Amino acid sequence: MNWRKMTLVLVVFTVLAGYMAARNAARASSESVDRVVTADIQAGIENHIAEQTRLGGGYFKLLHNEGELRLKLVRVHTEYLANLGPRRHFACVDLATSGGDVYDVDFFLTGEPGAMVVTETTVHKVNGQPLYAWKQKRDKTWRRIPVEQATPRVLGAITGRDEFEFLYRATLPKMSEEARMWIPLPTTDAFQTVQVKSIEAPGQREILQEKEHGNRVLFLKLSPQDSGKTVALRFGVQRLEKGVYKAPLPDPGQYLAPERLVPDNETFRAIAAQVVEGKEGDLVKARALYDHVIERMRYAKAGSGWGKGDAVYACDAGTGNCTDFHSYFIALSRAVGIPARFAIGAAIPSARNAGGVDGYHCWAEFYTDGVWWPVDISEGDKCSSLDVYYFGHHPANRVEFSRGRDLIVEPGPASGPINFLAYPVLEIGGKTAKAKVTFSFRRRAVAMK
Repeated sequence: MNWRKMTLVLVVFTVLAGYMAARNAARASSESVDRVVTADIQAGIENHIAEQTRLGGGYFKLLHNEGELRLKLVRVHTEYLANLGPRRHFACVDLATSGGDVYDVDFFLTGEPGAMVVTETTVHKVNGQPLYAWKQKRDKTWRRIPVEQATPRVLGAITGRDEFEFLYRATLPKMSEEARMWIPLPTTDAFQTVQVKSIEAPGQREILQEKEHGNRVLFLKLSPQDSGKTVALRFGVQRLEKGVYKAPLPDPGQYLAPERLVPDNETFRAIAAQVVEGKEGDLVKARALYDHVIERMRYAKAGSGWGKGDAVYACDAGTGNCTDFHSYFIALSRAVGIPARFAIGAAIPSARNAGGVDGYHCWAEFYTDGVWWPVDISEGDKCSSLDVYYFGHHPANRVEFSRGRDLIVEPGPASGPINFLAYPVLEIGGKTAKAKVTFSFRRRAVAMK
């Protein structure tokens, strides 16, 4: 072999060697990323919190605003766990004080599964109110921005329209007897178009019609052999931002009548009368009640009693989640003769295009002068810069599962009318039980700003 051939061979060998090394390095990096699943990140952050709680004498201690917080773990937001790259991870966790204040804390971690180390800890929200927002840059990395500089989309509200695929999954527990389950089936209306892409479910199935509010319900008859199986519903959803809209009031008394957990009592009448004193017109009165709920209520998922949509509990405790906020508002509105109604579904994240969804979300509407006004008071409370927007708007990035309270279907649960229908109602041997529920989504079109 002459020297020219030898040189050519060496060049080719060097190029190939470099290519193989780069490919193997990329493969190793990719494998490092692929090996890390959300369960690994969850274990990493839970181990960190458990160890710090042990060192803190039973509390997770965190410096904040020149003071020290003494916190207990409430939950890890599994829908937000993320692998950011080789050995870089993100976790979002709710921790609470003994007084019920809930702190949403962001953690950044590094390391492999089983050996992760927390590198940064920051309080993101206090009782649901953000201290900063996240915005994705063109290079796909994320940066913090002040809430005051954030657009409605960054803060969670997509205006215009949105389109996504939504997956509703429920995993059945161990069942020793015959069981029955009721699951909401979102329907098409003027603001959302729903296509049922697939229903995977064990047992015998039937579609029920709830007549008073027009809801559709998937009804399943199950046996012990179905223990541990998964119900998976996949929907294609096109959603429009909802503003004030014209519609006839179905029944003049329908949305003034009390419900089991939204009663008509003297307390609500007295509070509402005081709030609207001197106010002229239902629209002005409704805005005064909206502001009152924001001022009176604190968003907190702590203690017992929250999350049932119990207006009396919300009034007495002054805390709760979206169901409690809106039940209190509805009770006050009806107390001064303003028809109001409840709806529930899921809010789709605006800052990303796929992944988990943080449980259900609910909202309300009130009726005056021939139009319905949509309101979302708990979101208005979380972000004061959007409280004006949420009085008269529901953003496009959500899906409505069902509408109304005390829902009656046939066959119905042994426990009676359904309080509200977002998570499945499951009864085993006629007794209430729980299924593990997760929501996820994938955006199908670029949402309009």
